[in-house]
Amino acid sequence: MSTLLAPIAMGILLVAAWNDIATRTIPDGLSLALIAVALLLRPFTDGLVPLGWSLAGALGLFLVLALLNARGILGGGDVKLAAAMACVLPLHFLASFLMATALAGGVVACVHLVGRLLPGPLPAPAGSPLLLRVFTAERWRIARRGSLPYAVAIAAGGWIVLLATAAPAGATFSGAARVAALHTGMGS
Repeated sequence: MSTLLAPIAMGILLVAAWNDIATRTIPDGLSLALIAVALLLRPFTDGLVPLGWSLAGALGLFLVLALLNARGILGGGDVKLAAAMACVLPLHFLASFLMATALAGGVVACVHLVGRLLPGPLPAPAGSPLLLRVFTAERWRIARRGSLPYAVAIAAGGWIVLLATAAPAGATFSGAARVAALHTGMGS
C-alpha cells in the first residue's frame, strides 16, 4: 500500500466522522475523494489487478449496504463511505475492515444507550467553542433517540485496518487493532 494512501484516507475518514457527528451528513465529496485517492495511488503500489478486485469488492459491499439503506437501517452517506473505503483497501482486508467497523459501531451504540440514561444536556452558552456546541447538540440527539453517527464507526474501522496494514511484520497489537491484525494474518 502506498505510504501516502493511508494518511490521506485517514484524514478523509476523520473529516467524514466529524461531519457526521456535527451534522448527521457525510458529504459525497469525501467518499469520492477516497475513491479518487485509491484510483490515483493504488495502481503504482498494488497494480491494476488488485485494484480491480478491490473495486469489485466495493461494488458488492455497496449493493449489500444499499439493501440495508433501503430498509432504513443504514444511512446513504454511510453506505457510500464504507464502499469508498473498500476501494482503498486490498480485497483481502475487506473482512477485517467490516469486522473492525462493526465492533466500533457497537461501541458507538453503547455510548448512545448509556447517553440515553443521563439527564438532558444544558444549552451551550452563546459564543461557546465549537466543540462544546457540537457535544451539546450530540447530547440532545441522544436524548431524543436520534440516529447514530455511523461514520465514526466506519472511520474507526478504517483507521484500525490501515494502522494494522502499515505496522511492521513483527509488531504486536492490543484491543481492536489485534482483532484486525489477527484476521489479516499480521498479528503475533
